[in-house]
Parts: sequence; structure tokens; C-alpha cells
Amino acid sequence: MSTLATPFGFASTAGEVVSGIDLSGRQAVVTGASSGIGAETARALAATGAAVTLAVRDVAAGERVAKDITESTGSQDVRAAHLDLTDPASITAFTNAWQGPLHVLVNNAGVMACPEQYTGQGWEWQFATNHLGHFALATGLHSALAADGNARIVVVSSTGHQQSPIVWDDVNFAFRPYDPWLAYGQSKTANVLFAVEVTRRWAGDNITANALMPGAIYTNLQRHTGGRGSGRVPAELIKTVDQGAATSVLLATSPLLEGVGGRYFVDCNETEIVDRRSGTLHGVARYAVDPAGARRLWDLSQDLITRAA
Repeated sequence: MSTLATPFGFASTAGEVVSGIDLSGRQAVVTGASSGIGAETARALAATGAAVTLAVRDVAAGERVAKDITESTGSQDVRAAHLDLTDPASITAFTNAWQGPLHVLVNNAGVMACPEQYTGQGWEWQFATNHLGHFALATGLHSALAADGNARIVVVSSTGHQQSPIVWDDVNFAFRPYDPWLAYGQSKTANVLFAVEVTRRWAGDNITANALMPGAIYTNLQRHTGGRGSGRVPAELIKTVDQGAATSVLLATSPLLEGVGGRYFVDCNETEIVDRRSGTLHGVARYAVDPAGARRLWDLSQDLITRAA
């Protein structure tokens, strides 16, 4: 299977990626869309004519962004809805309230390198926010996604996944000392594995999922790291927010991704599988696209979510 190449690259913007694409009559959900690349992803999707729901913790902030998107795109079908990915009850309320088919789900929300913290269920905060919450959201919306017959899930991961595979015996750091970057890496590995398994498990529903590294962008995601992420990315590799949203938007809308799933993209193109940390923002670790690991993560996640219900 050859890697998928597109006409877009590092400097492409979300607006350029969606130019000429019409998603009128379709519905999209973008989590964490009250700022950063989530807001720009939602803006680009609204520009295609899609009805866009901003799934956010801070509804007031989401409503401000929705108003701004309406003003900049002319779309009258942009709204904010409450969603807290660390709260199973909030996720259930969101999925129960959803009406009609869902064509695009962008799992964008996330936290990075945060201090040690746990949910009420005892889940490590980054694993809970970045993976488990989105897992519960997607599975809760499965019937809506299946109703489309050609739905796409976009999963925002990170090159940080190369920091850690899934530590199966201790995903919640119950025994090993907590390390914010290892916890982040594990959660980002989970994001990629989720995309792999969705594509296999829901193939009969024509639902595909792909994961991506958006690039290095200065947003609220870096609030726990002094505003500059890991601090190891050269200045020339820093993207604007509009450039950072481009790969998400490509995976959500491009005809080139029709029927394509279970892959990992960087700079709007599929990247290579690596067996060592690449030292760049490119490359996906072999363990992050391992089908057996993807199935194991699904079963673990389903068990955790079921017990929390």
C-alpha cells in the first residue's frame, strides 16, 4: 500500500484546502473549537456550507467563536454545544441530544503535558481527555455516523506519540511515577490506534478515520508548558493557526481521502512508519498503527467506559 500524497503541504492553509469543496446539507462536529486550530477547522468547514457544531466546555466562548465564524463565512448554521470530555455524563447528554446523520467528526480537543490529575473515575487526565472522552463520543454517535453511509472521523494526534506506546498494565500511572510528557505521548498513541480500529471495525458502515499531526502551533494547548510547547521545535517549523488546521480539514473534506482510513498524516500528506524516534515532526511509530494494539485498546476503552456508565 503506497503512501497517499496530495497537492498540499507544510504551508497550506485550511482555506486553501477547502477551496471549491461543497458540503452543503452535511453536519460536522468539532471538539475543542472555542480557540486554536479547532476554531479554524470549524471555520473552514462552515465555509464549505456544512452545518457545524462546536463541542466545547466553555459554551460562552464557543458562542463567541460561532458568531465570528458566521460573520466571516456568512454561514447561519454554526452553533456551540456543551461537551466535557472528562465527564461521561456530559458526553452521554451530548450524544443523546444529537439529531440526524453526522457526516464529519473532528476529535480535536486535547490537553498537553498537564500536571498530574485524575478524573472521578480514576483515569489519568490526558488519557481521559485526549482518548477516552473521544472514544465515548464517537461510539455514542456511531448510529449517526453510520446513517450517512460515508462518514469521516478525524483524530488530532501528535508527533508526541513517539514519546510512549500504550503501557497496558498501567495506563493511569497507578504504579509508575507520573511524567507529563509520557502521559501525553501515551494518549497521542491512543489517538492513532483509535483511527486504525475505527476503520477496521466500522468498515461495514463505510466510516473511515485518520489521525494527524497538525504541526507546531502556538495555541492554548501550550498553557502548561509556558506557551511554547516542548521548546524544541525550530522557529521555521512553527505554523500559523490557519496552517495548523489544514491537515484536519483535508482529512475531513478532500475527495482524495474517499474510502481511505487508518492512516497518519503530517503536513497534509501521509507520513512514513518509523521504528525509532524520527527527530522530526514526521513519522508514525509502528506501535501506533499496529492492528493488534488497536483492537486491544478498543477493548480496554470499551471496558473502562462501560464500567463508568
